[in-house]
Amino acid sequence: MGCLGNLLWFVFGGALSGLSWCLAGCLWCVTIVGIPIGMQCFKFASLSFFPFGKDVQYGGGAVSLLVNIIWLILSGLPLALEHAVFGCILCVTIIGIPFGLQHFKLAKLALMPFGAEVY
Repeated sequence: MGCLGNLLWFVFGGALSGLSWCLAGCLWCVTIVGIPIGMQCFKFASLSFFPFGKDVQYGGGAVSLLVNIIWLILSGLPLALEHAVFGCILCVTIIGIPFGLQHFKLAKLALMPFGAEVY
């Protein structure tokens, strides 16, 4: 299911969601201070392009919490809202439920990306 799911995902919306992560990464990389945040966005863009077969583990400490709060205010809400809306639309049909669940996984990641690791 992983290879076929990733192929269908990429063709039917994964490219758009991955490009939104890339856009956020480019905007963050404009400033020198934002480069680490932009690099994290590019890492999660690859997850957004091909999410099937990958798991996200959350951890981190005080620094991750602080950066997550700044991220949430500046970039996290639009990305999370995008993934939540697409997830709700896809969960209307039975065939779209696995794709909707992947969007919900990415919406959670968009709210708290720092301290998260992809496996």
